[in-house]
Amino acid sequence: MTWLDLPADTLFGIDNLPYGVFSTAEDPQRRRLGVAVGDWVLDAGAAARAVGSPDPLLEAPSLDPLLAAGRPAWTRVREALTRWLSEPAFRAVVEPCLVPREGIVLHLPFTVGDYVDFYASEHHATNLGRLFRPGTEPLTPNWKHLPIGYHGRSGTVVVSGTPVVRPNGQRKAPTDAVPGFGPSRRLDIEAEVGFVVGAGSELGSPVAQGDFAEHVFGVCLVNDWSARDIQAWEYVPLGPFLGKSFATSLSPWIVPLDALGAARVAPPARDVEPLPYLDDRDAKEPWGLDLALEVRVNGTLISRPPFAGMYWTAAQQLAHMTVNGASVRPGDLFASGTVSGPERGTEGALIELTWNGERPVTLDDGTTRSFLEDGDEVTITATAPGRAGGRIGFGEVTGRVLPAR
Repeated sequence: MTWLDLPADTLFGIDNLPYGVFSTAEDPQRRRLGVAVGDWVLDAGAAARAVGSPDPLLEAPSLDPLLAAGRPAWTRVREALTRWLSEPAFRAVVEPCLVPREGIVLHLPFTVGDYVDFYASEHHATNLGRLFRPGTEPLTPNWKHLPIGYHGRSGTVVVSGTPVVRPNGQRKAPTDAVPGFGPSRRLDIEAEVGFVVGAGSELGSPVAQGDFAEHVFGVCLVNDWSARDIQAWEYVPLGPFLGKSFATSLSPWIVPLDALGAARVAPPARDVEPLPYLDDRDAKEPWGLDLALEVRVNGTLISRPPFAGMYWTAAQQLAHMTVNGASVRPGDLFASGTVSGPERGTEGALIELTWNGERPVTLDDGTTRSFLEDGDEVTITATAPGRAGGRIGFGEVTGRVLPAR
């Protein structure tokens, strides 16, 4: 319940309250912590002052201090925000702190520390294995024993709406004698889900799966752009490098874990017994999530990737990421890897959807795409079950491709 007049089908209801950082046209230099609710953004710091409970965590120009404050603070702040927006006694002082969401500028909401990208979809990994290793077992021998991942480049994580310049690099087709250099000809997307670390951990001390919610603040959407031709030539033997590091787009709204209780589901059955630190088969509350993604190119819906089918959960990924003693810190970001389903039209990357260019997709304007062209705009959205049968939203992550420089 809320004193706000919200549409019944809003994705930003009182049970969501995702966090972001915004500025306005009237005060463009001032960044403020905001919470999305309906078609509005609540200026969280101003609301805290208005109710007589000023909070330095809400006055910051980014989520950084709140992330570092840890689970007790996250719970306290969310309970306060919910109370201010639901109890009529607060309406007179809180309502003036609401800013129309239309017209604000959204910024990268936190300082990205380390960035890790995983490879957690069995369907995605199987499709790529069949494409690049035909006639052999599509999954590598280690795939069902550990969540495969790599460390990316945090400095090129950008907020939704930031243009993406087509990268240059070395390319070598199988028929070429030597590599050439130039713009990527196979620019692709990867529809992913990101997890934002709040409370850090001590160097040398792994984070167990059961402690996942003590360290992860919330969830967002990620497009981990990929230059497939550059990546194909460079990745042997160490893996992704320049084909991935040029840009990773992040949605501006961070949905707190506390909003996702109704979205939690059991992950797919394990057909290979995991080692104890990754074993979640007896977990009372596993961290599979029932998120429904949609991918659009120039407005055309081309895919609906289902996150519930991801083989490895975020809790397992965090456990594996730290099992060697590596520490995490506030602002670390790790992503699921491409989200793909088993049916055509549920793939989270063009390389799968078009089968490496052999089956181009047709857009609403009649043009076709195997990979992205200059000027193309990609938008990824997602929803999840909320309380009382409704749904909550994650906003969108959008990027337009600019020509190579």
